Amino acid sequence: MTTTQIVLTAAYLVTAILFILGLKFLSSPKTARRGNLLAMFGMLIAVAATCFDTHILSWRDILIGAVIGAPIGFVSARLVKMTAMPQMVALFNGAGGGAAALVSSGEFLKVLSGQTPASWVTLLPIVLSTIIGCISFAGSLIAFAKLQELMTGRPITYTGQQVVNALVLIAILALAGLVLTGHLTPSLFGGLAAASLLLGVLGVLPIGGADMPVVISLLNSFTGVAVAITGFALSSTVLIISGTLVGASGTLLTMLMATAMNRSLTNVLFGAFGSVKAGAAGPAAASGAGVRSASVEDVATLLAYSRKVIIVPGYGMAVAQAQHAVRELAQNLEKRGVEVAFAIHPVAGRMPGHMNVLLAEANVPYDQLKEMDEINPQFEHTDVALVIGANDVTNPAARNVPNSPIYGMPILDVDKAQHVIVLKRSMNPGFAGIDNPLYENPKTMMLFGDAKDSVSKLAAAVQSA
Repeated sequence: MTTTQIVLTAAYLVTAILFILGLKFLSSPKTARRGNLLAMFGMLIAVAATCFDTHILSWRDILIGAVIGAPIGFVSARLVKMTAMPQMVALFNGAGGGAAALVSSGEFLKVLSGQTPASWVTLLPIVLSTIIGCISFAGSLIAFAKLQELMTGRPITYTGQQVVNALVLIAILALAGLVLTGHLTPSLFGGLAAASLLLGVLGVLPIGGADMPVVISLLNSFTGVAVAITGFALSSTVLIISGTLVGASGTLLTMLMATAMNRSLTNVLFGAFGSVKAGAAGPAAASGAGVRSASVEDVATLLAYSRKVIIVPGYGMAVAQAQHAVRELAQNLEKRGVEVAFAIHPVAGRMPGHMNVLLAEANVPYDQLKEMDEINPQFEHTDVALVIGANDVTNPAARNVPNSPIYGMPILDVDKAQHVIVLKRSMNPGFAGIDNPLYENPKTMMLFGDAKDSVSKLAAAVQSA
């Protein structure tokens, strides 16, 4: 082994250690920033080391890619709003899958030109990386379009959809088999990539926006697997390690998210959740007839003279960009001696940890963010549960309406608080398309309007109470 190879191996080892430490620190909000910095430094080492690897063919191409890509990534990251972070994550995740597929396509061209032997050991990682990378790329673009509201967030279904998907999958397997058995033509490989892209689109279309946290996590794991397999195609240790870490963590997170909704992954992928019509929650669904509306003054007085308030953030807070106003309200309540906590449901928002990210941006203390299992027993001893646009994760139909699509899903027990205040724009159902009988509960009052405006008024009223 040459000196260069020893240095590269050591660099990749350091990179792997930093990636693992980064993931470890990301498990806690208190150390997440440190974890990001460690992982970023590890990636910097990996990129620098790779530039001196023997696999590099052209410095000119590297510089062109860096000059074009770096400003796009930097500007995009700086300009994106925190409320748009889910779609940014989906887009960047798709870029990773697409990159893996493109690199594998380049390796296939090497096989065609005779630079690489045409053995199944060489072709298998190329084929697998292309398939998985294309599925991740196309699926992530559809997830981005749904989150960005470039298309409907509701499930898109049609008669015979499962049959069509099955036929596309069979076509992919057939084309992959032909390529692996030596039928090395650009048309077959192109057909394999096109069919994989199609499956990515068709696979995400029937998934509703309420399931986007699980979908994003699953596609993230796909991208990791594609990158790891590409590492085998390129004999790149760092790609194998980093891709495996992403794939494993994404898979684990996907399982945890599905468990948080008490639904199987197959139900998330094929259940078309969210295609139900409003009112499907059962006979207790909110019709609006028994809803009590409150004024800002009434709610502010109730909050100001409470002993304990639990704030339940949801996608409504994200859309209204109300996180800073929420922080101000919490501070004003604490000045009056009110105990304040935040209840975080695992699938609140549009990506894993969405609410944590928004509240962290608003400098809400980490120790006030309580996970569902920790906070649920506290609702019975809480004066006011303040729900900000969190429709589906507070829906009691999940406990007591067996024919509800969300029946059995663990929810935040806000209805057990002494008083429940719900901030919403209107009585329209949440992203899952399911009405919430909580709104007709006698202890519930609705404060209608833009969440940011309403919370800002509440903060001012509490301060002057």
